[in-house]
Order: sequence, then C-alpha cells, then structure tokens
Amino acid sequence: MKILRYSSNGEAHYGIARDGGKFERLAGSPLENLEPSGHFDDETSVVVLAPFHRPRVFGLGYNYRAHSKEVGKPSPTLPVLFMKPSTTVIGPEEPIVYPADGENVHFEGELVVIIGKEARNVSEADALEYVLGYTCGNDVSDRVLQRRESEFGCLLVGKGYDTFAPIGPVVETELDPANLRLVTRVNGEVRQDGNTSALVYDVPALIAYLSKYMTLLPGDHIMTGTPAGVGPIKPGDVIEVEIEGIGVLRNHVVAA
Repeated sequence: MKILRYSSNGEAHYGIARDGGKFERLAGSPLENLEPSGHFDDETSVVVLAPFHRPRVFGLGYNYRAHSKEVGKPSPTLPVLFMKPSTTVIGPEEPIVYPADGENVHFEGELVVIIGKEARNVSEADALEYVLGYTCGNDVSDRVLQRRESEFGCLLVGKGYDTFAPIGPVVETELDPANLRLVTRVNGEVRQDGNTSALVYDVPALIAYLSKYMTLLPGDHIMTGTPAGVGPIKPGDVIEVEIEGIGVLRNHVVAA
C-alpha cells in the first residue's frame, strides 16, 4: 500500500494511491488507522507533500562501507547518529535552497524508515513490527560546515539548513527493506547506484539500537545512510532519488 499526504484546495489530507491516478482519502492519520473515507481525488488536481509535517529525523553516517571508503573513513563499530531539524523536511518537487554562503553542498540518496508506533527496548527480531513503511530521502549536506563541526565531535548545522531533507513521494507499507536498489540522478545522470543489502547496520538493527536509548515515536523518520557516489550540487540542478517499490523523489536546487 502506498500512503501519501497531499494538498487539495488548500487542505492537507492523507490518502492511498489507487489505480488510474486516483488518491483515496484516509479518514484520519495513517499513524492511527488506515481506514479509507471513500472520497477520491485525482492526482492531477493535488500537490503531493512530504509524508508527515515536521517529523523528528534521525540520520546515519557511514552506513555503507563503500561510502566510508570514498570519504576516507573506517567502517563504524556502532551506528553513527545525528539529527536533522524538523524544518529541514520538504516534499517532492519542492526546492532545495542552496545557502548564500554555501561552498560545497552534496546530495545523499537514502532509504527512509517511518516508525508507525511507539517503540522502546525493541528487539531486532520484532523491530519491523514497529514500522509503518518506507520512503525515499535526500540527506543534503554542507560539507564545509560538516567538517568544521566534526573536528569538535558534533554535527548539526551542516545537515540542518531549511530544505536539507527532501522526503517522499509515498510511504510504501508492504516492502522488505533488506534488498532494495537505490539510484540517485543529477540532471538525469546516475551518480549513485546502491542496494540496501550493503547497509552496515540494517533496519532492524537501527530500530533496536535507537529504541534501547530513547523512545521512538509514531512518525519518526530514520534516514539509513547513503551509498557511494555522493557529490556536489548547484542551483539549477535536478536531483532524483529512486528506490524500487517506492518511486522517485524529485527536487530542484535554487539559490537562496
């Protein structure tokens, strides 16, 4: 099932993507139930939004060995975690704003896990029971700021500009995250071509690890890390992150 959030006549709704370009509205939030309302909207008359409004976003660094190698880092011995402010999140086709003082801003295509119910001290064996579904994400990063922060053991503003977390277009609820192809294109050219089978810490391991230390809440996002091939973007570029079974997240870059 593909769940999405969209705007129709200025109002936001959750819906289910149906055949024939139709979206069937849900009666409420998908974090509460998936009861359809029977009201349909045509995809040509709505604007698809980020799946959830201003969620908590957890990010993972160096979670593909090939990416660690390309940036000269060893493979981690524990999940390397950071958080992106909720104001980084934008939806499909919304612009990524290139900072006025930006010097070296990169794309990072990623699989994103959406938590569906409260999770605390969850085992790896049970972890996927707490997942609503999966979507595409782009962990946009200012490398200059990121490196300056990292010298002092922190990471926030380099990942935290407004618009630096495009998410979407849909949340697929019936998907095995263990073996999914992920492709990122810049202006139609393939820059990343990876597979979630290469994750250092897979989705169950990440949920179990995070929930050991903190309560995961419905709607929380876990960006699972990026494969090799990251690179710079500039105003005018179009970035596409495609994950099999989910679809394509497309955003263009504009100058501040």
